[in-house]
Amino acid sequence: MARAGQRRSGRARTGSGAPRRRSPRPAEQGMIPVLTDAAHEVEGAVRRPPTRPAVRTKFQVVALLMREERTRVREDAELSESKRTQQLKRLDAVGTQLAKIAARDTSLLELLAEDARVSDAARELKATMMRAGGLEPPEEPPPAPPAAPTPGAEKQVVPRSVISRQLANPFLAPDFEAAAERQAPKVRRLAGWELLEPLFRSFEYAGAGAPACMPLPEPRTVSAPHGRTLMPHQAQVVEATARGHRTFLLADEPGLGKTAQALLAAQAADAYPLLVVAPNVVKTNWAHEVELWTPRRSATVVHGDGDQIDGFADVVIVNYEILDRHVGWLGDLGFRGMIVDEAHFIKNKGSQRSQHVLAVSERIRTRSAKPLLMALTGTPLINDIEDFRAIWQFLGWIDDTKPLASLLGTLEDTGLTPADPGFYAAARTSVIDMGIVRRRKADVVADIPARRVADMPVELDGAAGRSIRASEEALARRLVERYRSAVQARAESSVVDDVVTDGVDLVLARRVAAAELKDSSSKAKGENVFTMVRRIGQAKAGLAADYAAQLARNVGKVVFFAKHVDVMDQAEQIFADRGIGYASIRGDQTPKVREKNITAFVEDPDVSIVVCSLTAAGVGLNLQVASNLVLAELSWTYAEQTQAIDRIHRIGQSEPVTAWRVIAAQTIDSTIAALIDSKSGLAGRALDGADDEDEASSTDVQLDALVALLTDALDAEGTA
Repeated sequence: MARAGQRRSGRARTGSGAPRRRSPRPAEQGMIPVLTDAAHEVEGAVRRPPTRPAVRTKFQVVALLMREERTRVREDAELSESKRTQQLKRLDAVGTQLAKIAARDTSLLELLAEDARVSDAARELKATMMRAGGLEPPEEPPPAPPAAPTPGAEKQVVPRSVISRQLANPFLAPDFEAAAERQAPKVRRLAGWELLEPLFRSFEYAGAGAPACMPLPEPRTVSAPHGRTLMPHQAQVVEATARGHRTFLLADEPGLGKTAQALLAAQAADAYPLLVVAPNVVKTNWAHEVELWTPRRSATVVHGDGDQIDGFADVVIVNYEILDRHVGWLGDLGFRGMIVDEAHFIKNKGSQRSQHVLAVSERIRTRSAKPLLMALTGTPLINDIEDFRAIWQFLGWIDDTKPLASLLGTLEDTGLTPADPGFYAAARTSVIDMGIVRRRKADVVADIPARRVADMPVELDGAAGRSIRASEEALARRLVERYRSAVQARAESSVVDDVVTDGVDLVLARRVAAAELKDSSSKAKGENVFTMVRRIGQAKAGLAADYAAQLARNVGKVVFFAKHVDVMDQAEQIFADRGIGYASIRGDQTPKVREKNITAFVEDPDVSIVVCSLTAAGVGLNLQVASNLVLAELSWTYAEQTQAIDRIHRIGQSEPVTAWRVIAAQTIDSTIAALIDSKSGLAGRALDGADDEDEASSTDVQLDALVALLTDALDAEGTA
């Protein structure tokens, strides 16, 4: 009973004779004794876990008042120096006691943060304790209005498949090296210097011929699937990644295989899961390239709200336009690598898409010490170096005001300051060595073929895409109905054809396709293969023009080919809206107008694109001032395609030529592209003068496309 009485009174001595806390004497009035008593009460309560909410509130209030009291004591001019020193020591004792309490229950530490939330109960207790200490609490300001939501926050979604992945693996493995990697180096010479502007100016001061590429190691043989071979300049980047380099501004010219380099670098770094942010026009192509170069890794493309994505995929591909909806879960998924394609899209740091990209990359760098971060762009480094501020920040080289640890340490090691004449050359080298890689076609001409066709798959979204797919399904059903009717008639007549593959009579299928083709050529009403292909061209027009505009920004002159006038009109409108100078070559032009437009494209540096009719400009033109060409619509013949490419691949061309063939994925467009390539032998003979064979090969492509559509539909049904 005596022990209980001692505990209740709080005034008795312990068995060892040590005094317990007591009530302050009248001479000890003020905030300090109030804080001391409250700290003792919190300490006693924390010794008996769990820590109740009221105790947590009192702990936070004591910490807040202790800070304020320390400031008041330091600024009180009426206190003598000895009195001020005495009171500060007593406050330090309260601070030490709070630290010991927090060490016992570490969850209390979050209440000490500068931005920790102060509840209404905490405000009331603070006012009560201030009155007990002889202070009048200040008037509480009116409650602040609700904070404006983050722009785009109302659009954010979390796909169901992503939730499943998070539930399956709720804990991300910590990377204990991350904190050490972010430790700022010791700065002596550069302390106090403004460094970002000198870094940017260092690129402007570089003389002609100054290197714009980091030293790259000699590549080992890098194996690639499907019998593919990496070119030496590509293998260099993969080798640098394998040796531990993790940040790259890959600025090779278009046509030098940046996508393959990035994907194989991710494989070398085991940077999975990997996030790819790309323009809408190329995101489907990224999935295609993942399958080609890293077939053991699965890829998923985010469309709209991401309802159809695979949350467990190794590579997640999202376009800039919908990044605002997905930035939340993308930052939490635990990516170990991030690739930003056409990275000049984020040059405006004030734009939402730039802020979202930077926010996600910051989350990735916080979680992992050495994530693989790659910015891909073909824009020359010597132009508008300020445009690269956001890219450098994405890569973790700088923040808003200064170079970060790795770059800052390298600059410090130079032993120079911006006042030294040699600083700018050394600073430029330091930035380049962080991971800038820039090669031109002319630099690696021995590595690449003189001419190549690169397919650019695009996804037809929206109403136009749905309508085209619906029309294709309707055409397939009509072919199936014709085929089944023919099978029925054959069964009744007991006539059997010889060629049957997987249950499908191919001779009969070709007869059905030929009948459909004849009806289509006779302009029968309803959707047919010709109108469908034209609609696909119209739907691709904007995407193809968008890609041509990107090429024009990156490499200068670009030739844009289309078959139909409305596709050319749409492309020209896009170029005009973007302020891109263009010329036009069409079949209805007079020779004088045609020559004037050709001259403008060849000689005027402000005319970046020439929009050509595939039929009117496919022969007789000399446009080798460009080395990149966009085929917005597919021809029915390989010969016609080759004739278009030969407008730039001809005598006088000093660089390898790349023709970018835009193909609508998951439509008959893909089938036609494969068939055109398979007819290259026929086209070769046609180029020697056999026009009738060229016509035959065109008909063969149309016929085979319908046969493929029919057989695919029959296979999907599982019966013939």
